[in-house]
Amino acid sequence: MRVQITVVAIAVMLVGGKNPEALADSQSSTQDGASGIVTPEATIHIEGGYAKYGNYIGATSGDSQALEFSQKVVRDIQIRFINHKNELLDDKGQLIKGRTQTDFIIGLLRLKPGQVFREDLLQADLQRLRRLESFNQVDVNREEDASSVNIIYKIKERRFPSLILGGGSNDDVGLYGRVGYKDAYISGLNDKLDTTVQFSTKDVQFNSQFTSRYRPGEPNRLGYNIRSFRSRNISGTFNEDIRLANGNKVREGRFGGSVGLLRSFDDWDTSVALNYTRISLRDQEYNVAQVDRLGSPLSVSGTGIDDLFTVSFAVSRDQRDRRDNPTQGSILTLSTEQAIPIGLGNISSNRLRGDYIQYLPVSWIGNGRPTDNPEMLAINLQIGTTFGDFPPADAFNIGGLNSVRGYGYGKVASGRSYGLASVEYRFPIFQSIGGILFSDLASDFGSSETVLGEPGVLRDKPGSGFGYGLGLRLKSSFGLIRGDLGISDQGEVRFEVTTGQRF
Repeated sequence: MRVQITVVAIAVMLVGGKNPEALADSQSSTQDGASGIVTPEATIHIEGGYAKYGNYIGATSGDSQALEFSQKVVRDIQIRFINHKNELLDDKGQLIKGRTQTDFIIGLLRLKPGQVFREDLLQADLQRLRRLESFNQVDVNREEDASSVNIIYKIKERRFPSLILGGGSNDDVGLYGRVGYKDAYISGLNDKLDTTVQFSTKDVQFNSQFTSRYRPGEPNRLGYNIRSFRSRNISGTFNEDIRLANGNKVREGRFGGSVGLLRSFDDWDTSVALNYTRISLRDQEYNVAQVDRLGSPLSVSGTGIDDLFTVSFAVSRDQRDRRDNPTQGSILTLSTEQAIPIGLGNISSNRLRGDYIQYLPVSWIGNGRPTDNPEMLAINLQIGTTFGDFPPADAFNIGGLNSVRGYGYGKVASGRSYGLASVEYRFPIFQSIGGILFSDLASDFGSSETVLGEPGVLRDKPGSGFGYGLGLRLKSSFGLIRGDLGISDQGEVRFEVTTGQRF
């Protein structure tokens, strides 16, 4: 009997050309002429064997078992939009119209009309849509009969375009105003424009980026990204512990841009970009400075200005269940950036980085009900290094609200290499308010001594540091507001407020 079962199973695989679990794409079933397209009447009969796929009816007769597998086919996919009240119809009784083209959404899906229905592909498509920045909520329903399935996606779009007005004061430029504009529905194809302009009596800064994402439905068309920026801040590498000869803090100015091409391969997103950045070190009046008070160089060129022409390549795999406040999943990003020796500094170097985030759902104190701040453990591991010569201002600066909390920006180290590990326990308090316990640990692996001018060593940065603390998360109409109280291993206490999760 065992020999008979084996022979029948092998025969089925040879006829189908695939293993039993891949019979959805097999041509052994009745087809309409297209590979992988199966008519609703398609069935598989196996005598004495067993293949786990689809729904089946089993009957036992003597020593043999006859199984009939019925493969349901996706007959139709519908895209329906809902408003902020979760309604499908507007005040006039008409279906809500979204800004996103339905053909674009269907083009992102792997489960298409005419294919055999698979639950794993449906869930993967659902998560893929939930990770889009332009969608606030995505749900799916199914309508089934004996031979087919209709899939209905209900999508709530985010409110774009958005205009952001703000302002404040800092140690560099004093009072400033800020205007931001963001839209993720350009052309109905989820092309995205994100731009911010900051102005003051001393300076005008900006950061503008346009992204036209890769579309799986148009495999011969590459996505692209264009960015331009100009920024000015107190330097995190050359902080106030050692100032310039005139007593000013070191200001770090950057301007430049990039052009990148985007492509996706299954679950992997890739990008190749050409980038340019001019880094300049200046005093309070924005005059270029070549050395600090101790005579240490501030740039590779010796002029106070360095040019970075680079070619970068990055690959990432996003398996989060949703983009904002994911409840589970992970995201992995690997990148390399090669500097081309052109311009001031004649810099030739290569920078490697890895970033991994894992979200693990837990139920330690929660009651299982969904909230805006789900209970979970979130883990972030980062590592990076640079080979060759590079501007000291471009060192890995460790410390700050997005690094080791409890330390100021760049106060732990300014190194050639670094490693960072962070763990957060996130838990709900009320529907829109959550709490967090966190710890951060990072090190430069002793690499600060290899940075030009040894800025971290001269400023007595410890090279490694640990921070821990607690915080609050508030979901508001302006997005997620984050407040963290951090305590460093050197006894420093810092409370900082910003937007978005740490990771």
